[in-house]
Amino acid sequence: MKTLQIGELRVGNDQPLTLIAGPCQLESFEQGLEIGAALKEACDRSGAQFIFKASYDKANRTSAGGVRGMGMAAGLDALGRLRETLGVPVLTDVHAAEHCAPAAEAVDILQIPAFLCRQTDLLIAAGETGAVVNVKKGQFLAPWDMPHVIGKIESTGNTRIMLTERGASFGYNTLVADMRSLPTMMKTGYPVVMDATHSVQQPGGLGGASGGQREFAPVMARAAVSLGIAAVFIETHPAPDTAPSDGPNMIPLAQMQDLIGDLMAFDALAKTNPIRL
Repeated sequence: MKTLQIGELRVGNDQPLTLIAGPCQLESFEQGLEIGAALKEACDRSGAQFIFKASYDKANRTSAGGVRGMGMAAGLDALGRLRETLGVPVLTDVHAAEHCAPAAEAVDILQIPAFLCRQTDLLIAAGETGAVVNVKKGQFLAPWDMPHVIGKIESTGNTRIMLTERGASFGYNTLVADMRSLPTMMKTGYPVVMDATHSVQQPGGLGGASGGQREFAPVMARAAVSLGIAAVFIETHPAPDTAPSDGPNMIPLAQMQDLIGDLMAFDALAKTNPIRL
């Protein structure tokens, strides 16, 4: 079982739960600070480890009119300042090989979006930075396909890898999360993450934008954490209905304190008596 040292955190399937959380899209430094500070306080109160996440560019929007975010230069500057101000590790998405090196200077974890998880050049560029690389399993991949993805990153000498489940395509505009994928990916030894909010997304479900069923995101989080995974990924916003992206599947920030407390209780039970396959 591999344990990753990320700043002061020890992240692994046999370590205390880590919460990876923040807004889908970083709208400003001030917005990131508001959300990040509230989450850090909630995690400190509940005993959870915390990694702040936000995207400076949402390159995979449903339509050309979708708001993409602050952009690379301003976004990475804000994320770097948030890392320093909050004193926690920071995660962001990268969409092209040439973005990896500059992003790795501002954040601790480079996240490979699910749509791009087989893009060899992107995976290798991310691995070469030496940063932690969190790969979201594509909606089109089986969990036992992920060792091939791992091998591409490991070819750079980087073994600081995390694997994230976010659901599989099930017909049109629908995802389904197969909980068997979590212990299957845990067999790799690498930390496994459950993306509780994107797994209830309805891709393209609103026509020109994605829909979602945010009421089921806590259900996904509780089910996954009870299996003894390393981390849970949750997007949150003070007012999801006005968020520029993924509002329908984001959990309101005001609900996060109680949810984190519940998840830590499930995690304690899971880590006391881990599942063996």
